[in-house]
Amino acid sequence: MNAPQSFNSDSWTVAGRTFNSRLIVGTGKYKSFEENAAAVEASGAEIVTVAVRRVNISDPNQPRLTDFIDPKKITYLPNTAGCFTADEAIRTLRLAREAGGWNLVKLEVLGEAKTLYPDMRETLRATEVLVKEGFEPMVYCVDDPIAAKQLEEAGAVAIMPLGAPIGSGLGIQNRVTIRLIVEGAKVPVLVDAGVGTASDAAVAMELGCDGVLMNTAIAEAKDPVLMARAMKAAVEAGRLSYLAGRMQKRRYADPSSPLAGLI
Repeated sequence: MNAPQSFNSDSWTVAGRTFNSRLIVGTGKYKSFEENAAAVEASGAEIVTVAVRRVNISDPNQPRLTDFIDPKKITYLPNTAGCFTADEAIRTLRLAREAGGWNLVKLEVLGEAKTLYPDMRETLRATEVLVKEGFEPMVYCVDDPIAAKQLEEAGAVAIMPLGAPIGSGLGIQNRVTIRLIVEGAKVPVLVDAGVGTASDAAVAMELGCDGVLMNTAIAEAKDPVLMARAMKAAVEAGRLSYLAGRMQKRRYADPSSPLAGLI
């Protein structure tokens, strides 16, 4: 793959919507809506995820996220955080559509509370129903190329394999399977969950992912706004590195300056 003439033109598209930033950030765990908004601005993100069951986006009698992060400027991606069955997730996204008219959504159906790993049987069932109802689901899943392909065939508009358990900050645990998912997908692939620091985000992008989604890595940093800036730079650096094409690894040294013809 050749790098674009201008990096600013290196956009990506999901469900017919085009974005320049490849970093998606969450809206949970921040000390305040003000801090959240400042972090979003520093990150350069154009999409934020919103936990429909936890974040106030519609009650005017309480502080609303929409008062701090303008949905006319930033794309809201309602998600089903905290849902453990397909029916719960489907109902939650129906409510989101009623509240804000959103069709582009993030689906996650968790298997149990300890690991927060996705229940792929319920996730696939929810994907099928949501697609039939006109939703465009970006789907959180295990880092399994077979499961990813099944979701794509069911109508998922993006595949979002975990890098490590949600909120763990452990980084990309299985680069091989993430790379296999990227190679096999015809829709965008974004690492979702497990990023802890900037180098983790760069790794995800170097594997060829279209983007990275994170929340805890920024929200629980000692300085969330500064970490958001770091993540922006890391995603851009990782993407450029992927486009540039890394050198081949070698078993032995290879001098930067030729040894032949020395005086």
